[in-house]
Amino acid sequence: MVDRTMRGVYPILSMPFDAQDRIDIEDLQREVEWCVRQGVHGLGIALASEIFKLSESERDQVTRVVVEQVNGRVKVVVNTGAQGSGLAVQYSRRAEELGADAVMVTPPSAMPATPDETKRYFRRISDSVDVPIFIQDVSTAPVPPGLAVQIARESENACYIKAETPPTAPRVAEVKALGGDVLIVFGGAWGYFYLEELRRGSVGTMPGAVIPEVFTMVWDLFQDGKDLEATRLFNRYLPLIKSFGQGFGIAAYLAKEVLRIRGVFKAAHVRHPAAKPDDLAFKEIRQLVESLELEPADV
Repeated sequence: MVDRTMRGVYPILSMPFDAQDRIDIEDLQREVEWCVRQGVHGLGIALASEIFKLSESERDQVTRVVVEQVNGRVKVVVNTGAQGSGLAVQYSRRAEELGADAVMVTPPSAMPATPDETKRYFRRISDSVDVPIFIQDVSTAPVPPGLAVQIARESENACYIKAETPPTAPRVAEVKALGGDVLIVFGGAWGYFYLEELRRGSVGTMPGAVIPEVFTMVWDLFQDGKDLEATRLFNRYLPLIKSFGQGFGIAAYLAKEVLRIRGVFKAAHVRHPAAKPDDLAFKEIRQLVESLELEPADV
């Protein structure tokens, strides 16, 4: 029976690189340990992890490191989407072999698939693994709510969706209205509309891994029925979260700079190609971190 119990805060890990573009395993382990200690419920290796810039051997290495560091304390989700169904099946099987608790799959985007092709794509992946599948609905490869529900009904393991195509709150509401309990909805997109999504039926979020303690505190407040307190707390950090809504390159640089400031990463290197923020943007993010009095990592 596929696991339909996943809930809560599942930050997507940033990928630490050194000046020679190599993965910094020590920093990755530190990031994982720090997030787990902040009370997250799961971790993801996905687009914000620059997974699309990793070789196959690096994907394996990163999955192994994260799974071993987590050591069963929280769930691990790995993005296994690809431009071909066969490759997506290969990535998904490998992630399962390496200990991932679930995979997250983005449909092909270089040559977008028709709705029928998309359903077959997910069905082939579902038939090849025993772990749950998150359908990833992003603006570059959207999966409309009606299509997502059809996929879930035809592919047993495709029982989650990460709704990221804007506007996300109506997207969550529409999935819930059409899919009922067939699809379990998570939010994402750095968590911009975290509370709006929770109010409409989302059961969790997959933000960046920059302020995991804030997302878990907001989660706890919301679960306790303290919507006003959750909103006040979350709104305090919205200026920082908004900074990451400037595209993958800029977001990756700024997220890693925050992790560097907090003592999680040694540096804020991003693999090319990636638009780099100007000096003022780096200054602004440092001022935001200082004004919010974010504590250094405890690892």
